[in-house]
Amino acid sequence: MPSAEICIESGQKRVFASALAWPGWSRSAPSEEAAIEALIAYGPRYAKVLAARKLGFAPPKTVEHLKIVERVPGNGTTDFGAPAVAATWEETEIDGKDLKRLLSILDAGWAALDRSLAKASGARLLTGPRGGGRTAEKILAHIRDAEAAYLRKIGGAGSRPSGIAGERAGLVEAFKRAATGGVPGSGPRGGKMWTPRYLARRTVWHVLDHTWEIDDRLEA
Repeated sequence: MPSAEICIESGQKRVFASALAWPGWSRSAPSEEAAIEALIAYGPRYAKVLAARKLGFAPPKTVEHLKIVERVPGNGTTDFGAPAVAATWEETEIDGKDLKRLLSILDAGWAALDRSLAKASGARLLTGPRGGGRTAEKILAHIRDAEAAYLRKIGGAGSRPSGIAGERAGLVEAFKRAATGGVPGSGPRGGKMWTPRYLARRTVWHVLDHTWEIDDRLEA
């Protein structure tokens, strides 16, 4: 799938444009047109995240190079500010080569976050509408809490591993199991489970969104 094939998720107040083949390259805005423009604008930042991975990502320079292949209706989570609905394509199986690629993208996202946290160490993040008043430490805690919840969405263990390295390793192992063996039809308390591809998109988007928040609040 070319990097320029995207899905549009439209809520009542917010629209997400997401590149299906490249988890994490996903931006939102009040309108479809603005979301697509934001996706283009963030292409170089996403390319920088993947630069050392040599995965062949080349950000399109204009909206004419993007192709909308699917539109899905959003929900309250969409309007709150997170991509919430899996695309049909994200139900497709993951072969060994693609599994390795997706795990590389996930690891690249975490590595980018770690670099930004290192830059923010000892620094005071500027407050304002971009990220409110949360410190870098609270942002990291929020990400870790979210990933613990994501783990359960693909049938991961209920107990939380000790430490950030253990948490990430647990998510990777659960992702591998889900990609090769599938996920349960519903969770222990009911509710729809996530596809592995959607998990990758949601997880890397969340990591990078806050990574870029930290960078922006340091550089503003």
